Amino acid sequence: MSLELSCDVLVLGGGPAACWAAWSAASAGARVIVADKGYLGASGSAAASGNGVLAVPPDERAAVIAQRSDVGRGLVDTLWLERMLETTWRSLPLIEEWGYAFPKQDGKPVRNSYYGPEYLRVLRKRLLRSGVQILDQSPALELLVSEDGAVAGARGLRRQAHTYYEVRAGAVVLATGGCAFLSKALGSNVNTGDAFLMAVEAGAELSGMEFSSQYGISSALNATATRGVPYAWATFYDAQGHSLGGFMENRREDWFLPKALLQGPVYAKLDRATAEVRAVIEKSHFIAFLPLRKAGIDPYTQLFPVTLVLEGTVRGAGGVRIVTDDCGATIPGLYAAGDAATRELIAGAATGGGGPNAAWAISSGQWAGAGAAKFARGLGPQANTRSVKPAGRVGLDGREHAAGCFDSDVIIGAVQAEMFPLEKNYYRNEPGLTRSLVQLDAAWSELQRQPNVENTREIERSRTAAFLTASARWAYRASLRRRETRSLNRRTDFPQTDPAQCHYQATGGLDEIWTRSEPVRSLQPTAATQAHARVHEAR
Repeated sequence: MSLELSCDVLVLGGGPAACWAAWSAASAGARVIVADKGYLGASGSAAASGNGVLAVPPDERAAVIAQRSDVGRGLVDTLWLERMLETTWRSLPLIEEWGYAFPKQDGKPVRNSYYGPEYLRVLRKRLLRSGVQILDQSPALELLVSEDGAVAGARGLRRQAHTYYEVRAGAVVLATGGCAFLSKALGSNVNTGDAFLMAVEAGAELSGMEFSSQYGISSALNATATRGVPYAWATFYDAQGHSLGGFMENRREDWFLPKALLQGPVYAKLDRATAEVRAVIEKSHFIAFLPLRKAGIDPYTQLFPVTLVLEGTVRGAGGVRIVTDDCGATIPGLYAAGDAATRELIAGAATGGGGPNAAWAISSGQWAGAGAAKFARGLGPQANTRSVKPAGRVGLDGREHAAGCFDSDVIIGAVQAEMFPLEKNYYRNEPGLTRSLVQLDAAWSELQRQPNVENTREIERSRTAAFLTASARWAYRASLRRRETRSLNRRTDFPQTDPAQCHYQATGGLDEIWTRSEPVRSLQPTAATQAHARVHEAR
């Protein structure tokens, strides 16, 4: 039997951004439901290990803003970056109040990193105390849209009950993460671009999808733990044992490791790490050392193979386009936070991986939650009595389909074949992008057929195939239009950065994909975020 619920604000996702959004909305008096694909607190990239946070005191922010603006290649909005730094700085003491114990130095808490599982355990506990209802193991499939075009809830699966759920809501916050294309990057296999397709089907837009070629370094023994910090003290070698140099001395050359891997196997040795450094990195990035220990390898004295794993938009920059400073999307009632939203505003064309993304989750989550609560409140009593219809188009049962059935695993494999290889995604050019899009468009055409609806697992898998295919098509179409190299968009046929292309790129469309330029400009504070700031000040 299907589960039918209603609330003021529905938050989709279960990572830090979703938690902060739900808490923020509940703090504004909204009735909140969170629906997570996994178990909120134990799934997602933040739950996998330790994470840095861009927590910067006021007197140090000017230097950080200048540095981040330079790395972002002209696309960082400094107003948004300042807001993020301020909101994050004010928010971190709250986590301590809720029960998280930051390490201390000279008697003062050091709040520039957190241990993911404990951090999320504290956030989950806080949500329950705030009256938030949590639906675990409940992946969302599609948004619900009212007759006036506003987002009015979502429909999804209850894995453990083997049935559907439907939540009517005054507003929805998308916080399901980015898209790592099932590359098995640690914690990221739940990040399959769900928000992107659901948003576009409902009428919203995306931005920055060309900045989707982020790869993370990992031991090739178990290519999942993409933790780059330990490799700052590595020396790399080719298969013949010739030194390729150290990461620190080659870090200005972004293409150092991909170039080497295209020539053959690459090995690393963390021989530059001092005893003090070893103690720190083994504690904060212990997950990266586990496969080495299991293999009996001493990474400080012995060589071990390394590889690059696609992290896509999870540590890239693309996502749902934001048009208000409370993280509202381009259609009413829809908000986005964390990796589901574009991070161009605070990361530009570069990766926001690590500290910036963690700070963005804290801040954008709160802004989106406050904005969603305000929107829902403005609808009044009729918010959950509106006539709605499901927005989903492909990979779902009960829709019009072309003759025949599609194989989800075949489609997913076809998408990965175009997205994983360095020579296709890390190094891009017009002929290569065009060839890949032929394959991806064919996969999209195949998705117009009937999905396998034998059970809830197959329904979820079919929809995942649609999420991945759509995300890949938007990424490559956007890259094809940006005829320059700008950080994560690396065009070998246009190797220079073009000052005339210092703009954002909006994209959308399903069967026919469109792209257009959008200027880099700041937005004025809304009443929702001004009210949220006053709540912080009251604390």
